[in-house]
Formats: sequence, C-alpha cells, structure tokens
Amino acid sequence: MKLDIFTDGACSGNPGPAAIGVVMRCDGKIVKEISRYIGEATNNIAEYTAMIWALQEALVLKADEVFVKTDSELMYKQIIGAYKVKHEGIKPLFDQVKNLQKGFKKAEFKHVPREQNSEADKLARLGLKKTSQDDRPDA
Repeated sequence: MKLDIFTDGACSGNPGPAAIGVVMRCDGKIVKEISRYIGEATNNIAEYTAMIWALQEALVLKADEVFVKTDSELMYKQIIGAYKVKHEGIKPLFDQVKNLQKGFKKAEFKHVPREQNSEADKLARLGLKKTSQDDRPDA
C-alpha cells in the first residue's frame, strides 16, 4: 500500500502549547486523520512529533511506500541531509524519524508551501484547542 501523508505541527508561543495534525491518503481517499495536543513544545518539536506519529501510523496500516509532505523547510532539509541537526532536543526525534523510515520499501519526503498543507494545518490548530482531559488521538 502507498500512502500520501501531510504533516504539520502548531504552537501557541514558541515554546508553548503544541499540537500535531496528520492527513493520510491512499489512492486519494483519506484513510486516517490525527489531531492531537502534545503539551508544551517548540514549533520544531511539534513538526517532528507529527512526522513520527505519521510514520508510526503508516507502519500500523502496513504501508510499504510513503510520500510525506511537510511545510517545515528546516525539518525537511534535516531529514534529506541538506542541514545538520544541531539542537540537542531535536536529535532524538530526527533519529526516530530515520529509524521509522527504514520500515518502508520506499519513503520520500517533500517540502510543500503552507497553502498545500492546509488540511494538516487545520488538524494541528484543532489539536491546540484540546486539553489533556479532552484529548482524543484521532479527529
């Protein structure tokens, strides 16, 4: 199975309350949406957390190919090796993404403009409105 995945992280303040949004499609049809409050974090940590959740869920769904789109240029360039990961808090998240990537026959990443990531952005912003008591893993 091949999945097209859009991921986004949102933050209210940086750091501040943070959330993730993920949209997963197979043959153009939405198979999974995730909107989740993740607590206090930076925007970059939220972006990486969204990517990790997306890749973990793709493995659960038994996808063998993933095409992941993000509007985070920093994360995208770190994942493809164009930028080094210098922030100590990001290194373990980066390592987790790289390890999860090995679970697929093919994993491609693409940086897209924010306008092309509106569904994941909407889910991430929705996640900011949730509290830990109200938290549901899926929208």
